[in-house]
Amino acid sequence: MSSTFDLLAFDADDTLWHNESRYQAAKSEFVHLMSSFQPPERASALLDEIELRNLSLYGYGMKSFTLSMIETALALSDGKISGAEINAILGIARRVLTAPVELFPKVAETIAQLAKQYELMLITKGDASEQEQKINRSGIGHYFRSIEIVHDKTVTTYRNILAKYHLSPDRFVMIGNSLRSDILPVVQLGAMAIYIPHENTWAHELEHDGKLAADSYYQLDCFEQLPDFLNRLQDSFSLTQPPTTLLAE
Repeated sequence: MSSTFDLLAFDADDTLWHNESRYQAAKSEFVHLMSSFQPPERASALLDEIELRNLSLYGYGMKSFTLSMIETALALSDGKISGAEINAILGIARRVLTAPVELFPKVAETIAQLAKQYELMLITKGDASEQEQKINRSGIGHYFRSIEIVHDKTVTTYRNILAKYHLSPDRFVMIGNSLRSDILPVVQLGAMAIYIPHENTWAHELEHDGKLAADSYYQLDCFEQLPDFLNRLQDSFSLTQPPTTLLAE
């Protein structure tokens, strides 16, 4: 059967493997470390505030998060943070950066199955070296025809990727767990998006300013539903019709 889609593109963090849970664990360690300076709720709230403010400067990833932890520690301690405590913050970051990549259940088998029928692409945002290391350690990087590591995921980002690979939006599918990054800009571009929510998705990635209608993308319950869903989609729908949210059976 010929494919209705030229290419399937996948998000990486919290779509293919665990990521946000590692950050939440790191945040908990940091908040505990700061308990001698400020109450946990104050440390947590300030770290969230500083991290979001720094996204435009440092981008996404653990290196950015580390700088935000250090900045937060300086603010919480009124500049009295010790060298030993800064080193402890760096230790938190090292443990996250060197942790094994843990794929979600059935991801490896599903990606291998999809690679037999479709061209696959990985589109992930963050620090290039950090993301490259995770891809290399994941054991599934070889299934992707191309890999794009970007600073952020916007309509312009996706438009540039489509132009680079000579892809038409109506034959491009993006699959991910982030409404903000994987779904909204793709829908705005006129391409298809498949949302696979994950309980540990960063709250920032669930925001979309009310610009995303529920009937503008498809939604599945888990990753392993993708092959059957795509086959049914090819058999029953035309990409010229507006997609509607479809919960897999």
